[in-house]
Amino acid sequence: MNEIQNLAVVGAGTMGLGIAQLGVQHGLPTVLFDLSLTALEKAQAAIAAGLGKLVAKNKLTAEAREAALARLTLTTALADVRADCIIEAVVERLDVKHLLFQQLAAINEPTTILASNTSSLPITQLAAPVPNPERVVGLHFFNPAPLMPLVEVISGVATAAAVADAVEAMARRLGKTPVRAADAPGFIVNRVARHYYVESLKVVEENVAPFEIVDELLEASGFKMGPFRLMDLIGVDTNFSVTSAMFASFHQDGKFRPSRIQQQKVDAGHHGRKTGRGFYTY
Repeated sequence: MNEIQNLAVVGAGTMGLGIAQLGVQHGLPTVLFDLSLTALEKAQAAIAAGLGKLVAKNKLTAEAREAALARLTLTTALADVRADCIIEAVVERLDVKHLLFQQLAAINEPTTILASNTSSLPITQLAAPVPNPERVVGLHFFNPAPLMPLVEVISGVATAAAVADAVEAMARRLGKTPVRAADAPGFIVNRVARHYYVESLKVVEENVAPFEIVDELLEASGFKMGPFRLMDLIGVDTNFSVTSAMFASFHQDGKFRPSRIQQQKVDAGHHGRKTGRGFYTY
């Protein structure tokens, strides 16, 4: 398979805009799609600000920043989403991702790579109803995508080896450290890290300690960010959906059981930093 020469990203939320920034920063013409023009405008401003911080730190020249921004195309028309590799960063729902990949397959070449930034849904299931499922692959970035070095590359049962190789090479071009993972619920990082959140929530549910104390103690133990601050950063709703998906994928294994406290936060619309309130108020 040829080297990936251009990129498209579906979803202009925190993850999507971060991935798009990486693309343009490292020389890939990138299309960023979202149904919301407001979301696209916010994403464009965030990408410009992110590149501006690199200029301020002398990690990027002003000229390189302008060149990077010129490589970014914003669109609300799905018909414009054509590229060698398309990365979806939309809601963690299998039905939504299935429909999206089927729509993208209909307007792109059979060789276009369809990559998912899912953090928990099985790639094999994602690929099953998609034409040419051998080009579907998992490409899981971590938040914030421009800063976090790790990327998980996940092959489903049908994923062609050349496709996994191509996205791994692209990840390296984007300055990332790609790691191959088998297609299992949560892959590597989210499966291991899930208990950082789940057990911390149990401590609060059982009135062992308030969430602020849990954060304080874990940060004092060497963690850069406590679990509740981290859930607010990731998105309480996103974190909850990943836990729920893993709970279902592991056939209701109790160690992955979602928390009532987190469910209440989601029901109340307290999704973390992006809504101004989560476990903390921003």
